[in-house]
Amino acid sequence: MGNKSTEKNPKVSATSGIWGCAIGMLGVCIPLVAITDSGIILPLLVILGAGGGTAAVWFAPDKRQQEEVSLTQTVKTLEERVINLETIYTSLPDTTKPFSLPKTEDHI
Repeated sequence: MGNKSTEKNPKVSATSGIWGCAIGMLGVCIPLVAITDSGIILPLLVILGAGGGTAAVWFAPDKRQQEEVSLTQTVKTLEERVINLETIYTSLPDTTKPFSLPKTEDHI
C-alpha cells in the first residue's frame, strides 16, 4: 500500500490526524462564514492552528531515538565490563591446588 517507513512513523500519523480534523473544521466554518459575514478570520485560525500543531509535532524531539541511543550506550558499557572481567580472570594465577586451612589446635 504505502511506504513502510511512513506507516510506522508516529509523526506522519499525528500530522494526518491534525490535518484531517482541520479539513473537517474548514468544511464546517466556511458555511458559517457565509452565514455570519465574519470574514476569513475563522478559516484562517483553523489553518494557523493546524500549522502550529504540525510544527510542534515535527520539531519535538524523537523519544524513541533517544531511548535507542541510551540502550546502545548501556550495551556498550556492559560489553566493556565483561571484557574487563575476562581480562582480570585470565590474569589470575592458576590455583588448582586447594588452600589448606590452619588447624584449630594451633591457635589455642
